Amino acid sequence: MAVIPESELIINKNGTVYHLNLLPEHISDTIITVGDPDRVAMVSRYFDKIEIEVAKREFITHTGYYKGKRLTVISTGMGTDNIDILMNELDALVNIDFQSREPNEEKIKLKIVRVGTSGSLQESIPLGSHVASHYGVGLDSLMEFYPLEQTADEQSITKTLKEQLGVSFTPYCVPGSKMLIDKLALDMIPGNTLTCPGFYAPQGRVLRGGLRNQNLLQVYQDFKVCDFQLTNFEMETAGYYAMGRLLGHEMLSLNAIVANRITQEFAKNSEEVVDSLIRKTLDRI
Repeated sequence: MAVIPESELIINKNGTVYHLNLLPEHISDTIITVGDPDRVAMVSRYFDKIEIEVAKREFITHTGYYKGKRLTVISTGMGTDNIDILMNELDALVNIDFQSREPNEEKIKLKIVRVGTSGSLQESIPLGSHVASHYGVGLDSLMEFYPLEQTADEQSITKTLKEQLGVSFTPYCVPGSKMLIDKLALDMIPGNTLTCPGFYAPQGRVLRGGLRNQNLLQVYQDFKVCDFQLTNFEMETAGYYAMGRLLGHEMLSLNAIVANRITQEFAKNSEEVVDSLIRKTLDRI
């Protein structure tokens, strides 16, 4: 393969990758990601030892040991645009030689677990529950720019959703890692997670900006193709799953349900709900 130009893979003067500011030895092959930079310390406080702490922009990284296992936790900020940066640069750290600027012949498969908050789209999924995203469905435009291949079943889901939403773009649908689901999430609620390109109107919230589709939440709640139903929504999962498929990494999104948009409730103990999911993930990972 041709050498990757300096303008495409940007390496900082200290040898680190451009946005994450990390060297290959700074990360484990098992990574927990969180959206909120403040949540990195909520994870790493349980580590036995922290050996690496790096901060640049919204990307905060701690690498250390939990019960003898080396782990990395990284914050991403919100949205699939940040996931595009994170996944490409993590992959570059393990699968591209920074000296020759060529991909390595032998590829490393990362195990990446998102631990984040989410809102329920079904009355039956209560506040405080933990949902494992068996599928991610993206309403963002990230995959308009990548050659993502989808199965006939995945295309059927996205075509139907496009029709019911009445939008001009085509959503995308990708499953999470079965291996990680089996290891981490067997007692969690299995979910199909909708990834929205915003927190307000795309998730049916109205403050002063208005809402083009007044029935948007109802469309999300009622959407069904065979036994496929949307369970919850947030802003990153589908981007993770699509990039994981493209780059060959194992990816799973675990969701702490802190809001139920159908019953219009928000968890008063949201930090406890998130902390419970963090501890469960650490013990199982």
